[in-house]
Amino acid sequence: MNRMDRSRIAFALVLILVGAWFLAVQYVPALQAFGINELTWPLIIVAIGIALAVIGIVTWVPEMLVPACIVGGIGGLLYWQNTTHNWQSWAYAWTLIPGFIGVGVFFSSGLRGKVREALTAGGWLIVISAILFLIFGSFLGGPNLLGVYWPILLIALGVVTLLQGLFRPR
Repeated sequence: MNRMDRSRIAFALVLILVGAWFLAVQYVPALQAFGINELTWPLIIVAIGIALAVIGIVTWVPEMLVPACIVGGIGGLLYWQNTTHNWQSWAYAWTLIPGFIGVGVFFSSGLRGKVREALTAGGWLIVISAILFLIFGSFLGGPNLLGVYWPILLIALGVVTLLQGLFRPR
């Protein structure tokens, strides 16, 4: 069975499972509490991310974990914002998206057996995303863990990036 056949089968299975879920929610009263409403609509986006991950794993295309983590992560952010009504947090929450990419790179490289690449490429994206989240959050109304010291973190990130560029083997 080639890769196209496996991806078609995986996509078909995802469609069947999603359709069965929505049919069950309509006809089983106990499941209606788990239906989509104004608080849980972002879970559809999380489910799409999970579906992308399943398709990537079943068809053995680990690179699909990168968009799966992006979509799932944004769905998780939307769910948190929707339940807390903290929509203004988008001013700094967007900085988590490179971290979602880093998580996807980490898992996809790890599945391909490239542990060093998973740790370096994925890890750096996660660290940079966390630093940006702390910096932007500290002066845009988010978690103020750094106080007035956030410029030091920005300088440190610049120094590390500069040193990495200067001393990287060519």
